[in-house]
Parts: sequence; structure tokens; C-alpha cells
Amino acid sequence: MNAHALAQRAYASPTTATKTPRAVEYDVVARVTHELRSAEISKKENFARLAEAIHRNNRLWTTLAANVADESNELPNQVRAQIFYLAEFSKRHAAQVLAGVADIRPLLEINTAILRGLRNEGSTP
Repeated sequence: MNAHALAQRAYASPTTATKTPRAVEYDVVARVTHELRSAEISKKENFARLAEAIHRNNRLWTTLAANVADESNELPNQVRAQIFYLAEFSKRHAAQVLAGVADIRPLLEINTAILRGLRNEGSTP
């Protein structure tokens, strides 16, 4: 291959699309939500799977809370506060789910609302 062909190849448009940060966030929340839903279905046979899915959900919400607590975050203050509140609620509720005194449904509903917001189907929390 000559230098001209190499240069054309190097500066050509990429063949794979790059995901936006919003699309990446959507994928992560969707994956965690799917894991929660699947783990809930089999919780009697495989409680460890449920615990692992809840742990991943807690990690997700801890990351979201840290992101909105950062002063450089450009979301409106009210949205940032609401996301932080949802993170705290999700972690407390997750502990109750693991203790067997609460249903997982609110965690799924919160994540689904976030997915709708990321997809622009509803207002963000």
C-alpha cells in the first residue's frame, strides 16, 4: 500500500458510529435494569444473582450521585438534586429488598423513568 492510500485510509470517515455520552448512559442504565428484572424473576432459586444485580444498581446510583454532586455538572440544580435524592432512595430501598421487606418494583420504575428521560420520552427526574 502506498503513502497516498495510507493517508486516505487514515483520514477517511470511521465506519463505526461513535456513541454519545447520553447513549452510553442509556446503555448502562438499561443493562443494569435488565439485570435487576431478570434477577427478581429467579430470586427464590438464586438469591446471590439478585444481590449482585442490586449491588450493580447501587454502584450505578453511586456514580450518578457523584456526577451530579460535581460542581462542573451542567444539569440544572433542581435536576441534580432530584437525581441525588433518587440515588439515596435507591440505595436505602435496595437494602430493604435484600432484607426481604420491600419489593424491587420501585427500583425498576426509577430506572425506567431515567431511561425515558435519556430517550427524551419524558422529563428527567
